[in-house]
Amino acid sequence: MKKLILPTLALFAILPAAVHAEEVRRFEHEGRVYSYTIKTVGDRRIITGIDEQTGKPFKLRVGTHKVRGTVGSQQVEFSLKDVERLDKAVTVLAAR
Repeated sequence: MKKLILPTLALFAILPAAVHAEEVRRFEHEGRVYSYTIKTVGDRRIITGIDEQTGKPFKLRVGTHKVRGTVGSQQVEFSLKDVERLDKAVTVLAAR
């Protein structure tokens, strides 16, 4: 599952920062719903979220070429080249 969802999620990290300033977003992938926020810290984007079914948290740090982070207690790392676009538009739950 991590090989499919994480590169998909990281796609949002390459969107312009103004598009996703501290909004809670959700998407569904293979029957699971994920909610997350994205914030910019220095030159990195941080994606923090949760698998709503299992409660498993994730935190991804998106750099220039790599994405690193954790899903639950597992360390993950992959290239931005592996990022896949979602077929559906993202749903914004709340915006400030």
